[in-house]
Amino acid sequence: MEQSESVGHRSRAPEERVRTHARPVPGETFNGQRVAALIDVQNMFYSAKSLFQSKINYRRLLEEVAGKRQLIRAVAYVVQRPDVDQTSFIDVLTRLGYEVRVKILKVRPDGSARGDWDTGLTIDAIRLAEKVDTVVLVSGDGDFVDLATYLAGRGVRVEVMGFLRNTANELIEAAHAFIPIEEHLLFKEKKFVEQAERAAAGEGSRPAAARSAPAANREQPGFAPGFWDDVEDEEGEAKTERAKTEN
Repeated sequence: MEQSESVGHRSRAPEERVRTHARPVPGETFNGQRVAALIDVQNMFYSAKSLFQSKINYRRLLEEVAGKRQLIRAVAYVVQRPDVDQTSFIDVLTRLGYEVRVKILKVRPDGSARGDWDTGLTIDAIRLAEKVDTVVLVSGDGDFVDLATYLAGRGVRVEVMGFLRNTANELIEAAHAFIPIEEHLLFKEKKFVEQAERAAAGEGSRPAAARSAPAANREQPGFAPGFWDDVEDEEGEAKTERAKTEN
C-alpha cells in the first residue's frame, strides 16, 4: 500500500505535493506509528541561513516530526572542524532528545576540506528500517534518493522534511511525503540578516579572509559556503536554544 502511494505521487510537481502533504499529515493521519528522524545538521544550517537568514528551532522541529507518533530515534549528524568547539550546541541538542553523532572535518594541506555523513546516515537508516514504520529524512540532499527508494521498497514510509527551494526534486519524488520547513520552525538570526543586507548592497557577507580563499577550496564537499564563517558562534546559538527550551 505504501509502495502504490509512492508510485501515485511520482507524477506530481513538488509544489502540488507540498499542498497535498500539509503539516497535519505526520501528526494526525499516522497516529501511533513508530518513527525515526535523521537530521542532516549542516544541510539545514546552510539552507536556513541562505533562505531565511535564520537558524533551526530544533525543539519545534522534533515536535513537528513526531506529531502524535512514537519517536523511536532522533539522530542529528554534525560535522565539526578540529579548531571549533561546538560542545554547547551539541549539549543543547542532547538535552532536547537528539542522539548526536559528530564527525571531525578533515582539512587537507591545500586547504580543501572533506566531511559529510551521507554514508553514516544511510547505514543508520537501513538498520532502523526493521524497527520503525516511518523514517523522516531532514535534508534536501539529492544523494539520499537511492536511500529513500530502498526504504520505500522495504515497506517503510519515507518522509522528507526540508526547504522546498533547497531540496532536490528527485528526493521529493522518491518520498511518500514532503513536509516543508517553514518560518514557524525557525528563529531569526540578527547577524545573518545584517550579512544579507550587506551582500545586497554589494559589500559581501563573508569576512575578508574567507572571501579571499581559493574558490576551489570553498567548493569542496563538506565546505558549504557560509557554514564555517558562523560555526564559531555556536555558543551564542546554544544560549538562544537553551532559552527556548525553558519557555
